Amino acid sequence: MKNQSFTTEFVLLGLSQNPTVQKIVFGVFLLVYIATIVGNMLIVVTILCSPALLVSPMYYFLAVLSFLDACFSSAITPKMVVDSIRERKTISYEGCMIQLFAEHFFVGAKMIILTVMVYDHYVVICKPLHYSSIMNWRLCGILVGVSWTGGFLHSIIQILFTFHLPFCGPNVIDHFMCDLYPLLGLVCTDTHTLGLLVIANSGLICIINFSLLLVSYGVILFSLRTQCLRAEESSVHLWVSHYCRGPVICPMRIYICKATICFVF
Repeated sequence: MKNQSFTTEFVLLGLSQNPTVQKIVFGVFLLVYIATIVGNMLIVVTILCSPALLVSPMYYFLAVLSFLDACFSSAITPKMVVDSIRERKTISYEGCMIQLFAEHFFVGAKMIILTVMVYDHYVVICKPLHYSSIMNWRLCGILVGVSWTGGFLHSIIQILFTFHLPFCGPNVIDHFMCDLYPLLGLVCTDTHTLGLLVIANSGLICIINFSLLLVSYGVILFSLRTQCLRAEESSVHLWVSHYCRGPVICPMRIYICKATICFVF
């Protein structure tokens, strides 16, 4: 199907039209972007250059998450920083589609990686003896592949929704980047059904990941609570068994009581 859009570029209004505010935005976001890139890439390089860290699935997932965060920031922030000091802020139709794809791709992959990291925490806390056999490198690679695939599917669906829309009216986007909902306001056709599909696509991945996060953290907290109660019960039984043996050696009994109280609290 051929694209029916007559718009070749979009005009971005940015965060403000005030020149003073634009200079402040330029300085603040430039510093934040540099700090974000340096911090995330430092994490990636540190993990990759440390064999002791790289062999741990937790740090492996952290390196992937940091890389995705740096890529997501690079998909949006550089153009926003440059546009903040430009008098006319424009983006081509192709550039808008690329930015739209990139932001949804990296955000979707990051959400799935966060869920994967919670699953890793669940295994290491609830099944510590089986952690090495469960979280093997094959599974880690599959989980990372699933995150990238999930982000790609989420993003490509958004692009398919947008690519064939007829942008034949105004081309001014009241935003500092190309996003789906501001674009829907420029379409010269009814977008009610499309808006529901977009909400369903974005909402589905958010609800699924958020539900998995809640369930996983709930299981982790319940497991920790159970382990703490068992440890407390064991320590109390140990204290009672030692105390009921009678005053054989008073200093030894005091020492055991103190050690047990420290263990409980």
